[in-house]
Amino acid sequence: MAVEPLSQKEIEDRLAELPGWSVESGRLTRSYRLASHVAAAALVMHIAAVQDELDHHSDLGLGYNTVSLSVHTHSAGGAVTAKDFGLARRVEDIAPGHGAH
Repeated sequence: MAVEPLSQKEIEDRLAELPGWSVESGRLTRSYRLASHVAAAALVMHIAAVQDELDHHSDLGLGYNTVSLSVHTHSAGGAVTAKDFGLARRVEDIAPGHGAH
């Protein structure tokens, strides 16, 4: 089943539920600052596991104490879709100091 791009209104509504996330250059993005490089590296590993579970992968970056994500759906022509927001919600749930714990 094809994944459909979200409308601008749908994107705005979903962004309102995910503080810190934005759409930049047609991609859903977020950066996290963590307490240490080790904490940031651990978050990258957790995100990688979630991405494999969902079979939906972002561009994932690790800095000294930061983690950044950028995602869109290739099968929807590089548009932002519900799959991207599903990944974002899962990342929020595991990010230290963010989401539900």
